[in-house]
Amino acid sequence: MIYSHIYNNDLGSRCRYAVAQPKDGLVEVHAIVEVEPRGDGFDSQVMRVQEAVKELEATKNMQGMQAVVRRYFLSDAVNQKVKEDGCRCATSYIGQAPLNGSKVALWIYYVGKEAEVVYDADALGSTVVKYKSLTHVWTMNMMSAEGSSYDQTHALLEGYEALLKTKYGTTMEKNCVRTWFFVKDVDTQYRGLVVARRELFEQMGMTSKTHYIASTGIGGTPTGQASLVQLGCYALLADEGEVDSKYLYAPTHLNKTYEYGVTFERGTMLKLAERHTSLISGTASINNKGEVMYVGDVVAQTHRMWENVEALLKEAEMSMNDVMHMVVYLRDPADYEVVNKLFEERFPQVPRVITLAPVCRPQWLIEMEVMAVRG
Repeated sequence: MIYSHIYNNDLGSRCRYAVAQPKDGLVEVHAIVEVEPRGDGFDSQVMRVQEAVKELEATKNMQGMQAVVRRYFLSDAVNQKVKEDGCRCATSYIGQAPLNGSKVALWIYYVGKEAEVVYDADALGSTVVKYKSLTHVWTMNMMSAEGSSYDQTHALLEGYEALLKTKYGTTMEKNCVRTWFFVKDVDTQYRGLVVARRELFEQMGMTSKTHYIASTGIGGTPTGQASLVQLGCYALLADEGEVDSKYLYAPTHLNKTYEYGVTFERGTMLKLAERHTSLISGTASINNKGEVMYVGDVVAQTHRMWENVEALLKEAEMSMNDVMHMVVYLRDPADYEVVNKLFEERFPQVPRVITLAPVCRPQWLIEMEVMAVRG
């Protein structure tokens, strides 16, 4: 893993990025771009983010790299619209304000020129990456505008399942390996999502006796005013036996999610020929009895959260040194300074963004998700 950093004083931008280049394998880059708040408006800050991306893409080690998926973190998703910049990759826009005081930040994922990348590959605007006999399908920014969070979750999952069947000849149960659910007003709307997901997963053949899917379910405002839920998915299609999925549990630290009524995996490791990729779900300060640890203490919760993530990575024979990027979610913006200092001290090089996004239990003050790659 190679960590790099570009700071542009004129733009007031900072780009942290990680490069994974397994031997005889596909190069991957994860980048997170932030800008300093300088009293300018949203359009100006977006321009500075996009100029920082151009600066990154102009560097020598980014030549030939192809953008696959992006996520814009916005301070006011309903009123802010990102101007087109020519990038056609699968992109999501979510109201999770960057807590450095700016109006926008960006996560962007690239693969090397060795892969064939197909943009707008289907009716939902997926980006498809084909490398050797593997097909990676990234589908972002799915929304519905009708009904409750329960109704919208039903519609989104049914629509995505239909796409997989008709376009790719597969199902969520067989090939979806990661989901993201962003929920408007998570304290009141999350329950509807949980019930709908559990019902549909059972219909699809996913139960506590089979498996679920690595996932993040967190507060976030979709750009559609009537939308209560936004869904993003990653599916990996491969020949029989080419990918070995290992579900991560870390039972010394965490309990099974179904024990408190939710249906997702704590993490999933994908064993490919030239690399292992770990997709760690949204992880908070919890013990192996499902209890919230260190109620009211964001510093202690941060340390326990790290410990839980490390336990999951260890089960995948990885460590924090293999992490490509981190997304950190805080319930209370007043906790930003102390949490940012903790991350700066321990993970100064790892690409990360800290956003305002309440976790699904009010007592959880912080949550994080990571992706990690090891050759």
